[in-house]
Amino acid sequence: MAERNDLSAFWMPFTDNRGFKAHPRMFVSAKGMHYTSATGHQVLDATGGLWCVNAGHGREKIVEAIRASAGELDFAPTFQLAHPLAFEAASKLSMIMPEGLDRIFFANSGSEAVDSALKIALAYQRARGQGSRTRLIGRERGYHGVGFGGISVGGIVNNRRQFGTLLNGVDHMRHTHDLGRNAFSRGLPEHGAELADDLERIVALHGADTIAAVIVEPVAGSTGVLVPPVGYLQRLRDICDRHDILLIFDEVITAFGRVGKATAAERFGVTPDIITMAKGLTNAAVPMGAVAVRREVHDTVVDNAPAGIELFHGYTYSAHPLASTAAIATLDLYREEGLFERAIELEDYWADAIHSLKGAPHVIDCRNIGLIGGIELEPRPGAPTKRAMEIFHRAFDEGLLIRVTGDIIALSPPLILDKSHIDEIVGKLAKLLPAIG
Repeated sequence: MAERNDLSAFWMPFTDNRGFKAHPRMFVSAKGMHYTSATGHQVLDATGGLWCVNAGHGREKIVEAIRASAGELDFAPTFQLAHPLAFEAASKLSMIMPEGLDRIFFANSGSEAVDSALKIALAYQRARGQGSRTRLIGRERGYHGVGFGGISVGGIVNNRRQFGTLLNGVDHMRHTHDLGRNAFSRGLPEHGAELADDLERIVALHGADTIAAVIVEPVAGSTGVLVPPVGYLQRLRDICDRHDILLIFDEVITAFGRVGKATAAERFGVTPDIITMAKGLTNAAVPMGAVAVRREVHDTVVDNAPAGIELFHGYTYSAHPLASTAAIATLDLYREEGLFERAIELEDYWADAIHSLKGAPHVIDCRNIGLIGGIELEPRPGAPTKRAMEIFHRAFDEGLLIRVTGDIIALSPPLILDKSHIDEIVGKLAKLLPAIG
């Protein structure tokens, strides 16, 4: 039998369990821009937890709202019943979505939001008499969570290799990462809009009448901060329109101010048919995901169904009262403190700081958009990913939380940071880079 706090009892996700349990690093509290570790030292959060704590840690407005809600309504089902908080959360969220995307379906995570979006796309095609449109198109290096739908349309090999053949009828476009032409780009890279034309190759191969939807991250986060080339998303939207294919933006990372607007769709001026969200929706205080759906898509599914249930899909905890409360409080906080605008105000200072690492040991690229930064390291010969993992551990010990994926350092600090925090983040990285082999 496991003892209390026996480290062997918890099978940790996306973790080197053997390595961690030999040398554990733990957090015990958090406030503002900092965590406190189990050893008592302060750790500056340069990743917003896991891309999700956009408003900073321990925000009293959110905490108090959750506390009050827990004492009033701990749970209410949303299958054939409901509670007012669900509708309030959906209304507030719809108000900051791109015009027309005003129908909200709630899930509990980004992974669930993605699988919900894929199901909605398939249901829409069937409801409008296009039942042959069953193919789903993702992109190489894409990350869309860990459900079977998400890893099928995703394109990160290690997330797929253990789990068999996954969903049938899925294909992948080329990714947009091009170090040869775009290294050290500030903001959107100049080269690569033509890579969207790879969708035309897939259409020619399978036939447009077999394709239900295309899903992409506007900025690919978990694969290492791949910023879309100038004109790429616009071109993708045009191709989808030409062939009557739904376009889904996975904004689990990019929504809620991370790129300086409520959504990346707004920032880049490209409106998809469906947007998936999670993470910053509740400032990570309570798990919640959401899908914003274009009204025509929603109405087609609902109005063409026979009497009764229109979409046979949902979750026990869809629009959970505590999650709904956290979302309402978080959305209010973003508005009251102008946190989306803050990301834009700091973007140039952030970019200057990130790109100051050009020329540092091992750095082969720096890239940025909004308050996201990516620093790509040259892989250690014969040991890819080891260099980045070493700097991850050293940074923690020096009081800095970063995220690494492959040999890329990914940064996404809470939007409440100031210039001194940016200086500290980049200053510590500049000190650590020469110290690793």
